[in-house]
Amino acid sequence: MSVQLPLVHITRPSTLTEKAPLLVMLHGYGSDENDLFSFANELSEELFIISIRAPYPLQPSGNAWYAINFDAEQNKWNDNEQAMLSMQVLIDCIDLACDQYPVDKTNVSLLGFSQGTILGMATALNHPTKIKNIIGLSGYVNHDILPENLESLDYSHLNFYCSHGTVDQVIPIDWARQTPVFLKSLNIAHTYSEFPVGHGVSPQNFYELRDWIVTKI
Repeated sequence: MSVQLPLVHITRPSTLTEKAPLLVMLHGYGSDENDLFSFANELSEELFIISIRAPYPLQPSGNAWYAINFDAEQNKWNDNEQAMLSMQVLIDCIDLACDQYPVDKTNVSLLGFSQGTILGMATALNHPTKIKNIIGLSGYVNHDILPENLESLDYSHLNFYCSHGTVDQVIPIDWARQTPVFLKSLNIAHTYSEFPVGHGVSPQNFYELRDWIVTKI
């Protein structure tokens, strides 16, 4: 079953023929839809999995959800306008997928890595009625792309699983450690774990997230 979505994607069907929980994979900066999809065969067979390619191609290869710019002093900043546009296209993809695939639109989970985590967490916080669970690997909360009315939105049904490597050389562990503090301030249910690795996912990390999502779908 092939469905046209606004972004290039690959799928793994569920063993369920209707109302399957949907898991949407969001890769990191410079990667593509095949990256996280390598997890698919190890995840619950009930999950309908869609792995999406980010909309902005990079040279010579790879893709991004938004640009990361550097100035002459090597200071870097995110293109938050692109991030907001990617967020809207992602929501459009999810809406279309829920209409066209045999999935449960009330049981949508996002699994992101690095930049995909940053975008996924922001998407859930901007559109809490669309998302149920967020698995955020090796990322952080970018407050510049969050809604201004955070305190007035209903996040009571959201569940976050966040993890980070203690020796991550790309996104400092201190940035990640602010995430559970932030989620607690909004009374959002969450699990936060650290592993003795760099910017990646250790086997122990994967087994933990795999077991976590089974309890949430």
